[in-house]
Amino acid sequence: MSRPEVVVHRDGDLLAAATAARLVTSLVDAQTARGSASLVLTGGRTGIAVLENLRDTPARDAVDWTRVDLYWGDERFLPSGHPDRNETQAREALLDHVPVPVSRVHVMEPSDGRFGDDPDAAARAYAEVLAAAARPEDHGSVPSFDVCLLGVGEEGHVASIFPDSPAVHEGGRSVVGVRDCPKPPPTRVSLTLPAIRAAREVWLMTTGTAKADAVASALTGTAETELPAAGALGRRRTLWLLDSAAAEKVPDLPSA
Repeated sequence: MSRPEVVVHRDGDLLAAATAARLVTSLVDAQTARGSASLVLTGGRTGIAVLENLRDTPARDAVDWTRVDLYWGDERFLPSGHPDRNETQAREALLDHVPVPVSRVHVMEPSDGRFGDDPDAAARAYAEVLAAAARPEDHGSVPSFDVCLLGVGEEGHVASIFPDSPAVHEGGRSVVGVRDCPKPPPTRVSLTLPAIRAAREVWLMTTGTAKADAVASALTGTAETELPAAGALGRRRTLWLLDSAAAEKVPDLPSA
């Protein structure tokens, strides 16, 4: 696993714009090296702002969107098309504006989907999607995502993995159903930390003073069971993308 690197931007708007530009380069580089690219999307204010900036930059057309596979790190277990679903927000922000084939958009099942109101069945189905996409060189049941985007919560959660929850202790499964989340909605589907750590690069994005303690703790050795963001590591690179407020308590660490 890689060691965390830190990049600090002046504010959240600049962070989102810079991350979108960084993402264009990463996807193009992946396509040049391997023919296609894979990206794990996240929700939240910053995650969606990145997609909106990507939509609005002319550089987005440098990416061959017909050769990008899109996954989600987690999903709110709500009906299809619900405005709070990460998928719905991602479609409005970016996916409806770029020519990604339907077959390459790998959504997590909604609560009115094939499995009804059963998040565990939805999680098993998504694990099967990941396993089918994994190649022999991935050495496991999860693809080696080129970039996994993650937000970070005030208590240090990533995806829908919360401190001292069953999900943070999961060591075998790649995807789990999550119940009783401390943030609404209470039921979700989420990648686990082992699945996140299959990514070549993990980018953790967050803004605001309220996140400063969690960011500092994650970067100074807090256990992942107490602060899941500490366990979100990329195989080749782990990049913390922060605004100045979220970085205000970060110790003097090497920057990217």
